[in-house]
Parts: sequence; C-alpha cells; structure tokens
Amino acid sequence: MKSALSSKPSDGIESAASGGAVVRGRGRPAGVTSPKTPLPDLTEKVSLDSHEPIGKQIFRALRQAIFAGEMAPGTPLSEKEVSDMFHVSRQPVREAFIKLVEAGVLQVLPQRGTFVKKISPRQVREGRFIREAIETAVARKAAVAITDAQLDELAANLREQKAASKLNDTAAFLALDEQFHFLIAQSIDCVAAWNTIQDIKAQMDRVRYLSLPEVSPLDLLIRQHARIVSALKAHDPALAEEAMRAHLREILISLHPIAERNPDWFEADEPERVPLAT
Repeated sequence: MKSALSSKPSDGIESAASGGAVVRGRGRPAGVTSPKTPLPDLTEKVSLDSHEPIGKQIFRALRQAIFAGEMAPGTPLSEKEVSDMFHVSRQPVREAFIKLVEAGVLQVLPQRGTFVKKISPRQVREGRFIREAIETAVARKAAVAITDAQLDELAANLREQKAASKLNDTAAFLALDEQFHFLIAQSIDCVAAWNTIQDIKAQMDRVRYLSLPEVSPLDLLIRQHARIVSALKAHDPALAEEAMRAHLREILISLHPIAERNPDWFEADEPERVPLAT
C-alpha cells in the first residue's frame, strides 16, 4: 500500500518542521504553534544495541510520547530531526512515520509537513467498539481456561496498580493497565488478540492519558479491574464478559467531558449513523 510518506514531498516536510509556520487557510493543522516547540528527548527509549528493529523502537517511542501528551496536536515532525535525535538514518524513521500515519496519530500534508493529528471522537468510539468485541470474547475464554498461577499474576498486577494510584503515578498505572489486559489474553494463549488491537485503540489511549486522574479516577479503574479478576476467579464466563464490557465502556462516559476540557486536542465530532455503544 502506497503511503503519503513514500512520495517525494519531503521538502515540504522539512520546511514545515524547521520552524516556518504554515499559513492558516492553506492547510495548517489547528494547534501548530510558532515558534516550534522542541521535541521531547526520547533517546533513552531506543537502543541501537537491541535485537529489535530500530524502526519499531522509534515507532513505539514516538507513539508513547504522543499518547502521553508530550507532543500536542499540530506538533510538526521531520525525518531529519528525529533521525538526528536517535543518530540513525532516515529510513527507520520513515518506517515509523508510516506506521504512525496508519495508526491515525500523524497526518501528512503534502508540501507542508507531517504533524501530530487531533483526536477523532468518532475513531475513539469505533476503536472501543472493536476492542470490546475482541476483549469480551477473550474474557469469556479466560474465565474457563485461566489457571491459579495466572490469577496470581493478575492479583499481583492489581496490587501494583494500587501502589501506583497511591503515588498518583499515572504513567506507571497505565503501563500496568496495559499489562493487565495483556495477561488476560496470554492466559488463553492468544497474545495475538492483544496485538491486533494495538493500533485500533490508539485514539482511545490518547483519551485515557487526558482523562486521568480527574475524569476517570484511578481507584474507579482499579475497582473495575478487580471485578474482572473476581469473575475470572469464579470461572464465570458471562460475568467476566459483562465486567470487561463495563470497563471498556468507561471511556464513553469520559470522552465528552475530556473533549470539552481540551478542545484544541479534538477534531469536530462526527456521530455514527448507527450508535456503536448500544
């Protein structure tokens, strides 16, 4: 599949990212600021000695920085600036950019540049709908197949979540939240289910960072996680499915107030013809 990033207009990418503001009305994404805000230092997120492909590491580092709000919507990115940061050639950076465009968190404006996209409320709801379909099915299977050792891992994860909550460490909490859902998929030997929804839930993850802890208190999310674990421990598929569904629908409650609090971070809403939460 040909991506906009594979075409030639890297000249436009570099000029927009090197400080020249793109005039509004000619395609400037809302949120682009002038002078340009420096990119966060992500060098510690990438290891040239790792066996993991460098492009994949750069993709993950940039995606996490976008999710965490370290790069606001409208932030320009250039291949040169990112490749200089990591001391690599432009090719792995280009590969990372292509994946970020496909994940819906970057946009390419030909002859203007590459920018962090605003959050699409509709894509948040669509991602949640697909994630719910997959993870409720995983929860049902896990309620039948999960072992005592795997339940112990989930219990330990919950304890760490509570510790992160007491410290108000949202970054640690969200990492543990990711691990929590991964462990449930792993319990049925279907990590592919978790891997499948990584890009699908990209817009959800950006909202999650904005929602903590004011709109979605950590203690509330921990109680929802605990309810899932209780259902798995009871080996009750219907209860596990219901608990997972209720947990994943929490974002529908927080989406509107988060968008109201952060209007510059969100695109105009486009309601679905068929509501996806019913």
